[in-house]
Amino acid sequence: MSLIKRLNTLSNDFRPALRGLLALDAAQDESIERTSADILKDVRARGDAAVLDYTRRFDHVDAPDMAALEIPRREWQAALDALPGEQRKALDAAAARVRSYHEHQQAQTWTYTEADGTVLGQKITALDRVGLYVPGGKAAYPSSVLMNAIPAKVAGVSEVTMVTPTPGGVRNPMVLAAAAIAGVDRIWAIGGAQAIAALAYGTASISAVDKIVGPGNAYVAAAKRRVYGTVGIDMIAGPSEILVICDGSTPADWIAMDLFSQAEHDELAQAILLCPDAVYLDGVYAAIERLLPGMPRADIIRASLGRRGALIQVRDLDEACAIANEISPEHLEISTERPEEWAGKIRHAGAIFMGRYSSEALGDYCAGPNHVLPTSRTARFSSPLGVYDFQKRSSLIQVSQAGAQTLGRIASTLALGEGLQAHAASARYRIDPTTENTQS
Repeated sequence: MSLIKRLNTLSNDFRPALRGLLALDAAQDESIERTSADILKDVRARGDAAVLDYTRRFDHVDAPDMAALEIPRREWQAALDALPGEQRKALDAAAARVRSYHEHQQAQTWTYTEADGTVLGQKITALDRVGLYVPGGKAAYPSSVLMNAIPAKVAGVSEVTMVTPTPGGVRNPMVLAAAAIAGVDRIWAIGGAQAIAALAYGTASISAVDKIVGPGNAYVAAAKRRVYGTVGIDMIAGPSEILVICDGSTPADWIAMDLFSQAEHDELAQAILLCPDAVYLDGVYAAIERLLPGMPRADIIRASLGRRGALIQVRDLDEACAIANEISPEHLEISTERPEEWAGKIRHAGAIFMGRYSSEALGDYCAGPNHVLPTSRTARFSSPLGVYDFQKRSSLIQVSQAGAQTLGRIASTLALGEGLQAHAASARYRIDPTTENTQS
């Protein structure tokens, strides 16, 4: 059985094969949806008591009260101080790079003044409170703490509340250390749909937030989907994706490992290579065969590549770019000579890694840009997480007396056309009657 599909754009069955490759059953599990909905409803009604009950049931943590579930700052600092030297240096370096990149995203309030003295503009303000969900237990993602908390703090968010499950009471020191570095304000040892409910609706102990960000399991995703509208959310993320465009001159082992880097996330992750060189594709396939047995997560990689992976021979790199735009991947590597040339042809991708040395793994941890990216073709209309996700814009309108004479007539005419007489009258009240017959 082939480890990964081989496709050719010249084949008559290429289009159906590509559609099948990209198809992902996104049907929501009804039992998960029902359970999440019930938990949300219960936490909204009973608050802290419900959160304590679900934490006992799902995480096997029997806390006497909510105070026992808040992780004190001294514990975060202790976790940071206890990190081995290389880990501490790596975490500090990654945080500094993420912070520096996101500082370039800050938007500024602006105004302009028209000839009649009317002032128009836009005011930028940060959200007051943000909730950050971080998976816990064996799944330790300190990089996600940095990628979510740092842009929120750069944006000026006053309070970042982190929730993270601690199955059996086990608290992950790397996650706590990352929170200390990133500037998180409070941490609660809770998870699942109950944590999303507490953040969205608030309890006696946990203040309701304005937006919830961060990855989680199917119950967390279902809960985030349901609370959207009460609070904002970042996105409903699908399985991880990588698409590589290669001209055939990058070492095959590098590309094979790049494909592995996303395939190892889970069996539904997708890894695709586009290349015009059939002999090179053979070399990558051979590298996959040779390298896979030595990977600790070989079973997951094998399932991912076999189910949703592909090595696709294209006519040329122009066709590769066209297919990349159709796929709209989360991560796109352009492993070619003159990568900027081909990047100019890309319209839809979450993150674009240009050149042979720009491995996607660097973006996951320390390059600087955010690793929270649109998946499942949503890069066609959405963007990476950034400072702008933690800020909002208010329009500024200060109409001068002279401006009201002109705008009042325009607004009144349009309002009457819509049958809204009060709107028209409100606008006309500001018009100086002595100018009523003056041509505007």
